[in-house]
Amino acid sequence: MIIDCHGHYTTAPKALETWRNQQIAGIQAPALMPKVSNLKISDDELRESILSNQLRLMTERGLDLTLFSPRASFMAHHIGDFQVSSTWAAICNELCYRVSQLFPDNFVPVAMLPQSPGVNPATCIPELEKCVKEYGNVGLNLNPDPSGGHWTSPPLTDRAWYPIYEKMVEFDIPAMIHVSTSCNACFHTTGAHYINADTTALMQLIQGDLFKDFPNLRFVIPHGGGAAPYHWGRYRGLAQELKKPLLAEHLLNNIYFDTCVYHQPGIDLLNTVIPVKNVLFASEMIGAVRGIDPETGHYFDDTKRYIEASKILSDTDRQQIYEGNARRVFPRLDALLTARAG
Repeated sequence: MIIDCHGHYTTAPKALETWRNQQIAGIQAPALMPKVSNLKISDDELRESILSNQLRLMTERGLDLTLFSPRASFMAHHIGDFQVSSTWAAICNELCYRVSQLFPDNFVPVAMLPQSPGVNPATCIPELEKCVKEYGNVGLNLNPDPSGGHWTSPPLTDRAWYPIYEKMVEFDIPAMIHVSTSCNACFHTTGAHYINADTTALMQLIQGDLFKDFPNLRFVIPHGGGAAPYHWGRYRGLAQELKKPLLAEHLLNNIYFDTCVYHQPGIDLLNTVIPVKNVLFASEMIGAVRGIDPETGHYFDDTKRYIEASKILSDTDRQQIYEGNARRVFPRLDALLTARAG
């Protein structure tokens, strides 16, 4: 089985974006604020949005299952207050759940949290509990910068985040560390802000001792880990200067990287520097990069091709990256698949 651990509902019916625009307008003009009941999306509309997009490409590329979360750039936690984020997260999470019910063999939901700048992360717990207990979510996306590029939140090692971590440990679920849209003109959302956040999160975790308090906590750092694998020597050196343990001990029992790296040399570097046990297959399809690479004639985000073409990986390594590691890092997914197998 090939499990894509990083998928977003980027092709949701247009009605969702229309409702969101009305919600944003309603922040300044309350009379325009739409009700949740105003949003009408039928099962047929959901099916069409998936069959002609994600599922079509999954079939063409030989992918079996996607861990499916709301569109990352649409989370936009910096817009409005907690009530705005809470309502928006609930709507988006329900849609991903409905997709997973319509296509149970192909999609498993992952939760978006109703984060808001300056608001206690503990306020996210009710939505997370609902998603795990009622929707069967196997993981969550955690935004380390709800301010959208201004980085006003404390580092991920700060105790302010502990209520979420405690709930993650209780439910035995990992978090993908994933920012949303950048509202800072200095940072392009997918080309800079996403990669900055991945790299920043890893450095925060090096500087702290979070995993002493939470030895079973698990994070997936997406987009191949940002700059981290490319600069692994720098981070090993910085950890040494900070009197931290070797990174294999300090991070690699708790931190994982996905394969959302869109060229062969990048995938080869990732799998040279980072142990196979810490790499999970992913494509972020349909996502940040949707075009065809003129050098190969294939889509940039068809990441399975890079894994297959690797001269570094054995067949056993590929099986771990495609399936084994995801089932280990996402125990609720493993339990679901085991139960289905009978």
